[in-house]
Order: sequence, then C-alpha cells, then structure tokens
Amino acid sequence: MVAFLANRANLQSKRLHDRIRNRLSAEFDDVHRRRTEPREAGPYRVVGTVNPRQFLGEKTYPTTTARVEVGFQLQTGEPYEYYWFNWIEPDRQLLVGWHQDDTHADLGPVHLQVNDSTTAVDHQPADFIDSHPLDVVERRLESLPDAVTAVEWEDGRPVGLR
Repeated sequence: MVAFLANRANLQSKRLHDRIRNRLSAEFDDVHRRRTEPREAGPYRVVGTVNPRQFLGEKTYPTTTARVEVGFQLQTGEPYEYYWFNWIEPDRQLLVGWHQDDTHADLGPVHLQVNDSTTAVDHQPADFIDSHPLDVVERRLESLPDAVTAVEWEDGRPVGLR
C-alpha cells in the first residue's frame, strides 16, 4: 500500500485530478481529465476505458466495454472531500459507484450505489475512508472487482447488490 502524507488542506483540484489520471493510466486505456457537465458536482472527472474481462480476470464476463470515472470536490463545507468513483458499462446500462457526498445521509457519509441506466436501484452504506484522495483512489480500485461482481441481475437488468 502507498502512503500519502501530503497536506489535504493544500490540495488543488486540477493537480489532484492530473495525479489521478496518471495513476489510472497504469490500468486503464485512454485516460483523460475532463471538465464536469453542469449536472455533475465538482470541477473535473478522470475517465478511463477498460475491457472488463481483462480487468476482472473473467473470460466470460458479459461485456467487453467499461469505463471508470473518478472525481473529487475539495471545498465542501465538510471536514472531508466529496468524491464519485464509478464503474460504467454502457452496453448493459450499469453504473456501480461509491459516492461520498451530501445525499443519502441515512447511509452515512459514503454509499455504494447501483444504477440501471439513470435510475438508482440500490444504495448500501460503505466504509468511510478519511484519507488523502489518492489513497481513496487506491483503496476503491482494490475493492472495485468485488463491487462489480456483487451486482445482481434479473432479466438482463441490474437490480442491486448481494
């Protein structure tokens, strides 16, 4: 595990997202930083594509196209950053992601969410990681295969997490 001891109070959003881009480039293809859409929180997202069969080590995984999108919002009014770490399979209209934001307060500061297209079908509490954003990225990357393979399906649609 890599330890990040940098002062989180001095983080700069563009520089942070460039460092995330560099980190994701080791495992994903076509990794780039983009500005967020008006409906998205935070200033940037880092996006990378991947073949799920290779990434998950499952030769029979039902699709060969996925992407990861990661974004942080640094000044939140909370003592921690907000972030979105999403696995998206466009062909199956699946999103699985950790969201540390001001939604679903009943689940705690961070939750794991499953979407069928644009509709959330499940939310579950997730571990809060009070650490530097780059450490959060590392730990979520480690947990990503388990989260993706925990999605339950019915009639070809995602319905939640096991």
